[in-house]
Amino acid sequence: MKVRLILGDQLNLNHSWFDQIDDSVCYVMMEVRQETDYVKHHLQKVVAFFNAMRHFKSAVENKGHRIHYFKLDNPKNKQSITENLNQIIGQHEATHFEYQFPDEYRLDLELNQYCKTLSISSSVIGSEHFMTSRLFLTEFFEGKKQLVMEFFYRRIRKDFNLLMKAGKPLGGLWNFDKNNRNKWKGEPAIPQPFKGAPTSIDALEELLKKQGVETLGTLDSANFLYPATREEALLQLDYFNQHLLKYFGHYQDAMHTQELNLFHSRLSFALNTKMVSPLEVVNSVIDYYYNNEETIEISQVEGFVRQIIGWREYMRGIYWREMPNYAKKNVLDNQNSLPDFYWTAKTKMNCLHHSIQNSLDHAYAHHIQRLMITGNFALLAQINPDEVDQWYLGVYADAVEWVQMPNTRGMSQWADGGIVATKPYVSAAAYIHKMSNYCDGCQYDKKKRVGDDACPFNSLYWNFLDDKKEHFEKNNRMAMMLRLLEKIPAADLAEIKKRAYEIINQPDAF
Repeated sequence: MKVRLILGDQLNLNHSWFDQIDDSVCYVMMEVRQETDYVKHHLQKVVAFFNAMRHFKSAVENKGHRIHYFKLDNPKNKQSITENLNQIIGQHEATHFEYQFPDEYRLDLELNQYCKTLSISSSVIGSEHFMTSRLFLTEFFEGKKQLVMEFFYRRIRKDFNLLMKAGKPLGGLWNFDKNNRNKWKGEPAIPQPFKGAPTSIDALEELLKKQGVETLGTLDSANFLYPATREEALLQLDYFNQHLLKYFGHYQDAMHTQELNLFHSRLSFALNTKMVSPLEVVNSVIDYYYNNEETIEISQVEGFVRQIIGWREYMRGIYWREMPNYAKKNVLDNQNSLPDFYWTAKTKMNCLHHSIQNSLDHAYAHHIQRLMITGNFALLAQINPDEVDQWYLGVYADAVEWVQMPNTRGMSQWADGGIVATKPYVSAAAYIHKMSNYCDGCQYDKKKRVGDDACPFNSLYWNFLDDKKEHFEKNNRMAMMLRLLEKIPAADLAEIKKRAYEIINQPDAF
């Protein structure tokens, strides 16, 4: 008898494991406190995972396979992956244990060490999901002084012949990022996001409460948007192609108080649980584009493909190249605590209030809200990246450490000193106003640096550059900003810094 473990983010029905029915194989899945409690998760995140896991268990059974599923309240559930495995291996008198490579370092280490304690044989297999191997990025950049995502992205485009023609990029450019920076002003109209069939998630919420699982955020079952099955995920993908792709690229960086999703696909949860694969997603989008070239511009499609095969695959490569030391990086030595308003959304700063409230209400925010609002403030306020990491990992339903950590600690907080991003992604109010309507109606003036009504982002921005300038003196991409900093009169800079440290010391007052 073989026992095969399926983790909660390994819901890949197309995996070769399931090609043939084998009565000598017992699959095992489990809802465990080990996974609900290692960080304080959003209620919708836990519910979405358990909901998808339970549907996956049914799908595996319907294919004719044997599967043992530990629900959270099962009296025999030891609430530990390895202890439950010991129980199942003993119960079935198994002679072999198999698992798929986990995508989180902590689980990879745990299962690797667990196998060394077993008296039976064991083996590990790939998850058959990603387009590149764990070590592809490491090998690709071997001997290079700097990692550049664009070069990695072009290589993947070539390897898989994506948006290519006669060996060259379709449309004549590799990257249409300059076309992807439009502010949405109410037009074109945004369709409602895809919503799958009603599912019994209220029972899962009640289960978590009864079991005493501490969560954050809220759950509104009527507006729950996370797919439960591969079929729903494919419908969500089709919906994106038909209704959202046409304008995705233009407005992918836009933000608006009345719109949470804009033209984003919201496929990240389905991708990160492996219900769908990155290659089938980008192929579907590209095929739809080829069939509708008269109405869809190449820039809309390239922007989406770049997010999937550029950043997503790239971040995974960074994670496995740099862990475990990556989790401790804090190059800027930021040590401040995360403000309470990250957990309540009670702040007078309109952009942060909306972005955090949306996150608490929906376990979702798109990448610019994460990078240039919540992440931008955290970096400018010099928050300890450990605390920022924990918040992002907990609050978003699609947050799995392999993709969340390099995005947060690297791209957002520059704690890695430039491994991911060549410069810190910080801005004053001008960028926020350029890409959103958040500044409209805010009690703070986007044009002021000092004074009671001055936008906190402005004083924090210049203070950050001054506080950390020694880190950026040799950074060519920061040279212009540092020259502008030098032109600020000393008396004015002193006032700016005074205002900034009032915010840093009492952020919840703003």
